[in-house]
Amino acid sequence: MEVPVVRNVLEANDRLAETLAAAFREKKILCLNLMSSPGAGKTTLLERTLTDLKGEFKMAVIEGDLQTDNDARRVAATGAQAVQVNTEGGCHLDAGMVLDALKSINLDGLDILFVENVGNLVCPAEFNLGEDHKISLLSVTEGDDKPEKYPLMFHISAVMLLNKTDLLPYVDFDLDRAAAHARKLNKDIRVLPVSCKNGEGLDQWYDWLRKARAAKRG
Repeated sequence: MEVPVVRNVLEANDRLAETLAAAFREKKILCLNLMSSPGAGKTTLLERTLTDLKGEFKMAVIEGDLQTDNDARRVAATGAQAVQVNTEGGCHLDAGMVLDALKSINLDGLDILFVENVGNLVCPAEFNLGEDHKISLLSVTEGDDKPEKYPLMFHISAVMLLNKTDLLPYVDFDLDRAAAHARKLNKDIRVLPVSCKNGEGLDQWYDWLRKARAAKRG
């Protein structure tokens, strides 16, 4: 009796996700769902991206966390629109939460909407938010076998950012092994090693954003 319940929950979410996707299509907004384990560096990546590309794009962020508005404050300090969604213990954002958050965002002229999901390698991958692409972050302070252990997240991601590469001399992490695991799950995934601390590799990430934004505009 449990399977129909799970199916109904996901089907209800998918209906709302279709509403979101239609709104993003209408306004030609590129929506990206950022997913990772806690501490992988999603907020720091956003701070760098929003700061470095503020002259090119109008951007906004929906921040998902269990508690506090700490990350939304960090994002807002860059000048971007930011809305905090606290899940009060929930392990992921769903389409209904994103739909509610959009009421607080001015979508007119918006180029890119980032959804920073709750730190979790399992549940966020299950829920469609109407996004154009899912983006996964994997820090080199984690195991390079994470794609193998948590296959769904990396299977459905368009990009895997291997973050904190400045720490590679101090940790036991094999970039090639992590990339191979991800590509075994998804042959088309873009693997981009980056460091938000020293800026290494961020140009590749920005180029990918530019191309994704251009594709959305048609």
